[in-house]
Amino acid sequence: MKRLFSYLLIVFVCFGCFAVKAQTVPSTTPLLVRSLQNDAHCRQWVDSIMRRLTLKERIGQLFIYTIAPQQDKANRELLRKVVKDYKVGGLLFSGGLIQNQVPLTNEAQDMAEVPLMITFDGEWGLSMRLRGTPVFPKNRVLGCIQNDYLLYEYGREMARQCREMGVQVNFAPVADVDINPKNPVINTRSFGENPYYVADKVAAYARGLEAGGVLSVSKHFPGHGDTDVDSHESLPILPFTRARLDSIELYPFKKAIQVGLGGIMVGHLEVPALEKQKGLPASLSHSVVSDLLAGELHFQGLVFTDALAMKGVSKNSSVCLQALKAGNDLLLVPRRIKEEVDAILAAVKSGELSESEIERKCRKVLTYKYALGLKQKPHVRLSGLENRLNTEETREVIRRLNQAAITVLDNKSEVLPMDPSIKEVAVLKVGDSQGIQPFIKELSQYTRPVEFSLGQNLPEAEANRLKESLAKYKRILVCVTEQRLAPYQSFFTKFAPGVPVVYLCFIPGKQVSLLGNGISSAGAVVLAHSADSDVQQQTARILYGSAGADGRLSASIGSLYAVGTGVTLERQSVPHFVPDEHGLNARLLAEIDKIAEEGIREGAYPGCQVVVLKDGREMYNKAFGTHVWNKTGDKKAKPVTKTDVYDIASLTKTTATLLAVMKLYDSGRLNLTDRVSTYLPFLQDTDKKNLTVRELLMHESGLPSTILFYQEAIDKESYPGTLFKARADAQHTARIGRQTWANPNFRFREGLTSKTGSAEYTMQVSDNLWLNRSFKKEYLQKIADAPLRDKRYRYSCVGFILLQQVVEARTGMPMDQFLAKEFYTPMGLKRTGYLPLRFLKKDEIVPSSVDPFLRKTTLQGFVHDESAAFLGGISGNAGLFSSAEEVAKVYQMLLNGGELDGKRYLSKETCRIFTTTVSKISRRGLGFDKPARTGQGGPCSESAPASVYGHTGFTGTCAWVDPDNGLVYVFLSNRIYPNAWNNKLMQLDIRTRIQEAIYKAVKK
Repeated sequence: MKRLFSYLLIVFVCFGCFAVKAQTVPSTTPLLVRSLQNDAHCRQWVDSIMRRLTLKERIGQLFIYTIAPQQDKANRELLRKVVKDYKVGGLLFSGGLIQNQVPLTNEAQDMAEVPLMITFDGEWGLSMRLRGTPVFPKNRVLGCIQNDYLLYEYGREMARQCREMGVQVNFAPVADVDINPKNPVINTRSFGENPYYVADKVAAYARGLEAGGVLSVSKHFPGHGDTDVDSHESLPILPFTRARLDSIELYPFKKAIQVGLGGIMVGHLEVPALEKQKGLPASLSHSVVSDLLAGELHFQGLVFTDALAMKGVSKNSSVCLQALKAGNDLLLVPRRIKEEVDAILAAVKSGELSESEIERKCRKVLTYKYALGLKQKPHVRLSGLENRLNTEETREVIRRLNQAAITVLDNKSEVLPMDPSIKEVAVLKVGDSQGIQPFIKELSQYTRPVEFSLGQNLPEAEANRLKESLAKYKRILVCVTEQRLAPYQSFFTKFAPGVPVVYLCFIPGKQVSLLGNGISSAGAVVLAHSADSDVQQQTARILYGSAGADGRLSASIGSLYAVGTGVTLERQSVPHFVPDEHGLNARLLAEIDKIAEEGIREGAYPGCQVVVLKDGREMYNKAFGTHVWNKTGDKKAKPVTKTDVYDIASLTKTTATLLAVMKLYDSGRLNLTDRVSTYLPFLQDTDKKNLTVRELLMHESGLPSTILFYQEAIDKESYPGTLFKARADAQHTARIGRQTWANPNFRFREGLTSKTGSAEYTMQVSDNLWLNRSFKKEYLQKIADAPLRDKRYRYSCVGFILLQQVVEARTGMPMDQFLAKEFYTPMGLKRTGYLPLRFLKKDEIVPSSVDPFLRKTTLQGFVHDESAAFLGGISGNAGLFSSAEEVAKVYQMLLNGGELDGKRYLSKETCRIFTTTVSKISRRGLGFDKPARTGQGGPCSESAPASVYGHTGFTGTCAWVDPDNGLVYVFLSNRIYPNAWNNKLMQLDIRTRIQEAIYKAVKK
């Protein structure tokens, strides 16, 4: 009850109006079939199948038949019967061995006239049903992970494994919100107690599945989390109001629908608020399936029933007929297939169920089969299959998931990270002594562990002697691997030594409460969830700051820890160093403080961050000023911290786009001499057909510096006269430049924008402005139509926008996802990315500027650059947000020749080529800016050697790498807040003066 009360507080206080807003869900065609809506080939294939099928066979296409993966004669005869005689639409294998399932899959597909949809019940991977396959963490563990992109990667990997097995549909993820500790069937299958976090995890994992070509099926609609009855055994009742259902149970399903996922499974649940007929399960309810799911929530994907043999529904007569009448598309049928098919045939003949409805559902199923690649019969290769399932990449995904879920539940004594000067620590082992050896071995890298074992039901005298021995050490680590903790409880009831104790729980979270009083008095508590070797090693690293932890508890642990509990421990791979010991004069380096503070005092920027690294060591890292101007000395003004993120503007070019280009070059998927039109067909019949990657990187393509793409979105009939003027008047009231005023009283073209996002309006420009996804085509056509000029040096944002399109064409994914996958996530960069409001709170993002013209709002978390904004915030020229700390890590990786913290991201040769090549006609390199040549003005200080490379950004940013001196220098500010024409940063020469101060501090 306490857990439920806390959720109702979250829902009705923090999200007070959600129940009302939840009623309006935009109609959306699922992503898997969106491109097939007008696809002639798909329509022809579906029509050709429909012409061959009788009414009985069309009904058969709506059946998913459950069959055991056994090779005996009786089972194979049953398989032949359901496939040949009833022409079922798909199969669900109940479990066993891959050596049995694969031959049966191939046999079934060979005999089927219409390719079969092979389904699987793999909520935590193939191992849920198939022995000897990779074991992924349960959802309750995954719910602790804060980086949802890892869930996406997990979904992609699961999709790959499904495809290897010949599976096209996975009955996952579980979208139930687990807020009932007495639930006998959902519990660890759920992502947790918080409906908002559950929804995010459901969307991330399912998106990964579908990106990998496997249909996701979110279950068990309308929500099985708050029940104390197993629907396999009886019919659970959800006795909740509609407002409560909207706020908790339904919320993850609404999110799944909004993001365009393709499948939902309806559970066998009695829900009086939705269905008035007593005892009628949701799976058989027209009110639930048709009126709510398809009607009110606008779900257009495939609707599956839960297994119709379950006792929560099987007592009903003609369940398949009732399920179809309710609105389900596909039926997980019981064994009595003949009776069920006959009942549906009879209903059609009597007019109880229309033949047109059967045809509509059959066409829908066939369309999804086409989308899932079933226009041809697949064949699974059994040879080498186990190796293809158990790859090194698979093990890496599992390792990353397990490690990311580690949660620091408490650190009230701030004992973590541990003090490395303490040379000995006591390790009290609770459970198998040998099972903790991976932890002991890793711990030995930092200190000398002295091991003690706690016996079961220890006599008081022995317990006291053990406590006396432990008390001699300055730190005690209690390592718990035993889940049956009752025999140890008497010891922990009175265990409260006078030195800090850290509990390391290599057990499921629900067992932690059994440690009782001991854990309540602990200095720190770490929930590792399992005793896997990788988890043990990572936990040891977390203790000493060599690895970070940011897990948050997905489900409360009794009264000890509430859902959401967790302490973030940042990785401290760059500890504090004394500059004088590493080649820099600390006194001279401190001059940076004066210059940075001068910039604030003189009005150049409200605040800034400065980081300096020398030979990979952090010499200087400070934040100055406030998020916005604080000229009155208001103590409530938010100060800039070292972890706040800035809009880094054109620094995006080298911190994002160029990294992606280098990665493709490194892997042989892109050459500098490649014509970009090879990958971008819309350029092939234009004057840009011969542009090369090198020309774009060098800014020698002949493309214009910029194009005002946003003007294409404005209705030119919506305002009188001109849009811009050199001076203000009654119409031109919005100042956007030093000598430029704009008319803000225009309208965007009808149908092009929306105040909310949907399947059609996918590109978010600001808080309340979304663009129709069709605008991207116009945007790119504008580039194609722009006249090409002479190929001298001309700095061009347009060129880097094209490079983004090349990256996405070569990788088959959005560039932001590619960068996260290849660089930001494995580098541990948690505050670097596009569209930062997706992963950060708004108050962690420094406002960039105020836009009185286009967006008519303060830009906080949305890119200032209009070209990037009208691409939805993800662009090759701008759009990346980051902190100076994390930007510095990217450039340190480049300085290291493509390696950081022991992991290689780029080859040394690729880094050498891209960081040393210089144009023959300008100071520019391959994407990088460089110091000016003799006698020319430039972006660097006069002491910067010719080897320096980096970039600057319009918002007041820069990053420079000096390989001669082993230096990385990063400066971030919001100099254009609130006015984009503020030029004092350049007038005062702040960035170059700080760089010069660094060089003066370098000891000769």
